[in-house]
Amino acid sequence: MKRIRMEKGNNAMKSTFDEFITDDPKQKALFDKEYDDFLLSEFIIQKMEEENLSVRTLAQKASVSPTVIQKLRNNESAEKITYSTFMSVIRSLGYKMRLEKL
Repeated sequence: MKRIRMEKGNNAMKSTFDEFITDDPKQKALFDKEYDDFLLSEFIIQKMEEENLSVRTLAQKASVSPTVIQKLRNNESAEKITYSTFMSVIRSLGYKMRLEKL
């Protein structure tokens, strides 16, 4: 359920979520990190479905354990996975990383 409140002396409406994020920089940083992890998880799940890959098959293609793939899919301990492991999984899905300055 989305809650909305009216600001005093202003017609602008702000959701509780917007209020929570904009009023607390620490919460915004945490949200951004968790959202990025969620996007990575969803990307891997989607690509596995598109390619009809099982966890074991992707793990073999990426030369990693099935546990690593499960952790990425379930958004568990993603921060403990090394860059080289992550890149191996991404490359095995047919992608490469490109860095861009914000």
